[in-house]
Amino acid sequence: MTDEQFKAKTVLVTGAARGIGRAAVVEFARRGAQVVAADLDGDALAVLGREHPDAKTVVADVAQEADVQAMVAAAVDRFGSLDVLIANAGIIPMAPLLETSTADWEQVMAIDGRGMFLSCRYAAEQMVPAGSGAIVCVSSISGMAGQSGQSAYGAAKFVATGLVKHLAVELAPAGIRVNGVAPGTIRTDRVVALETEPGGPEYLADIVRKHPLGRLGEPSEVAAAMAFLASDESSFVTGAVLAVDGGYLAQ
Repeated sequence: MTDEQFKAKTVLVTGAARGIGRAAVVEFARRGAQVVAADLDGDALAVLGREHPDAKTVVADVAQEADVQAMVAAAVDRFGSLDVLIANAGIIPMAPLLETSTADWEQVMAIDGRGMFLSCRYAAEQMVPAGSGAIVCVSSISGMAGQSGQSAYGAAKFVATGLVKHLAVELAPAGIRVNGVAPGTIRTDRVVALETEPGGPEYLADIVRKHPLGRLGEPSEVAAAMAFLASDESSFVTGAVLAVDGGYLAQ
């Protein structure tokens, strides 16, 4: 069933094969969008493509400029335009500062930082001539407030938050809105796997206690927030980073 809010609009989702990105593909398809799903994991992307054959799948590494250019070109070639970018691709390394190497820093900044910049840059290249468009960047509660053990990941998510603020101002005259979401801890496959790992159940119980609503979020709840920010229902919203965090940042 579809509500047709995005009928005839092209939505490009990065990091689309799993978790929040996968939920975004499902949500925008449900709302009638022409979806392009990009991810580095070709095998997982192929599974997604079989389950959602109307979506265009593109294997792409957002840290590589040529790949980003190619995935945007694939969206335009397939559907004729690019109306919405969901810049979701990222990795989540977590380690104390003294255990975080330069290589760890470079990797997360390449994917979560440079990858998001490149995705926004080449999406905007298509949107500016059209005079319209919406970009939603995935930040995090770690990109809004400090947390222990996230010196690399958290800093990269502050890049996402910063891009939202600066690009919202720069691209507004071109009719492009730029917003972000800041998820709390979401029940992705990786988080679910913690339940069977040593110390995982205790870690998850502690995380749940830190969210005032007393539970983890679902990928579909983040996807719904993305769809709102990309839709005409938020037509006077730009430069906002919407927390989808069960009250975590309100404390």
